[in-house]
Amino acid sequence: MTLSLDGADIADLRSRVRGVVSRPTEPAYATAGFNLAVSRRPWAVIDPVDAADIAETLRYAADNSFTVAVHNSGHGASDIDGNSLLVRTSGFDRCEIDVTTRTARVGAGVRWQTVIDAAAPHGLAPLAGSAPAVGVMGYLTGAGIGPFVRTVGLSSDYIRSFEVVTGDGTIHQVTPETNAELFWGLRGGKGTLGIVTEVVIDLLPITEFYGGALYFDGAAATDVYAAWLRLAADLPRSATTSIALLQLPAQPGVPPVLAGRTTVSVRLASLDDPGAAAALLDEVRAAGPVLLDAIGTLPYAAMGAVHADPVDPMPTFERSALLSEVSPELIAELLRQAGPDSGSPQVVVELRLLGGALADPPSVPSAFDHRGAAANVMVIGALVPPIADVVPAHAEGLIAALSPWATGGELPNFGTSTDPARLRRCYDQDTYAWLAALGAQHDPAGVLRVGAVAR
Repeated sequence: MTLSLDGADIADLRSRVRGVVSRPTEPAYATAGFNLAVSRRPWAVIDPVDAADIAETLRYAADNSFTVAVHNSGHGASDIDGNSLLVRTSGFDRCEIDVTTRTARVGAGVRWQTVIDAAAPHGLAPLAGSAPAVGVMGYLTGAGIGPFVRTVGLSSDYIRSFEVVTGDGTIHQVTPETNAELFWGLRGGKGTLGIVTEVVIDLLPITEFYGGALYFDGAAATDVYAAWLRLAADLPRSATTSIALLQLPAQPGVPPVLAGRTTVSVRLASLDDPGAAAALLDEVRAAGPVLLDAIGTLPYAAMGAVHADPVDPMPTFERSALLSEVSPELIAELLRQAGPDSGSPQVVVELRLLGGALADPPSVPSAFDHRGAAANVMVIGALVPPIADVVPAHAEGLIAALSPWATGGELPNFGTSTDPARLRRCYDQDTYAWLAALGAQHDPAGVLRVGAVAR
């Protein structure tokens, strides 16, 4: 049906939910998320108070030919327009630690740092991603590649249960025993099957780790990458590492020694003995003058220091690709495309080593398909003058140049796009077909078919 934008339509929605419903002219409508380049102009914004509100919103959308998107921190957001409703989950702020079972019960509006801080006094830790300011649900439904992934594996493998509202407006309690198909699809399927309102996750007895980052001048990039490649070749499962070319602007939060220049950051996160972990970096440290040494024994609550991801919203363009190997030839091409003499406009070009525990078969299968990948490359550019027009083309060209070493796949959480081809690269043919079939079963009206969902 064709919607009219009169009071009757909005009155109907407001009569169905107990939470706040806002139209574009009302103060609570604000929809900006982390990526300011994303256009989000939904027909209405809903701040639900419980899962029943979300269920009614989804039923209303089905009745009126709307789609429904979900928003917490706004990381990973995609464009939506006036044909969509936006469910904002910030009111779902439950975070309860059960020391006896070593679990956390977490609501859809919670970000990782909240869980980290709640668990730390008990000597426990959730398996968060590299950016603790990211929302828990978006990260976990995308499977979760964290700073300790080579040691502990996927974060989503530590989920015990979900509460989820599927596209047909049904509230489900999901465990491996009670609803195996949804449990499979929610771990890696992103927004394909429903809006997760709550999750129970395992906590691990981690209080501290050895890690952080070493920063080098870009002039030493060739030697630093060569040393990192040798580190990666023999890295034990107790450690995870990445290396990144950075071009950080002079702004608050950026150390002056790193601002306005090309630098190389070598990251490490190890759960091994600090002495053994420190020795892993001996050859890397000798590869060039260290501009900033931010490596040491850190409390788990400071895990965000490893990648030092930005926390302030900005307009960004992101692309990524999974790699089948990390070789000298790959490194040479990467530096040709994005090194200090390349003229690259990108803020971050990261190569993250995978393998280790990630490659182990899971005890409970999930919709994550890329356990055998060797590494992931991530490109992030800022869409600001005077480089805004050149960032996307350069990023696409860089990814294309690395295609000889690519698997053809992508990680669900690394980069966003409404392009269906991008989503297909996140899954193999069978997984994609199964997600699409589950979506048709649980969302027959296609209410959740906005952004990255299997169709």
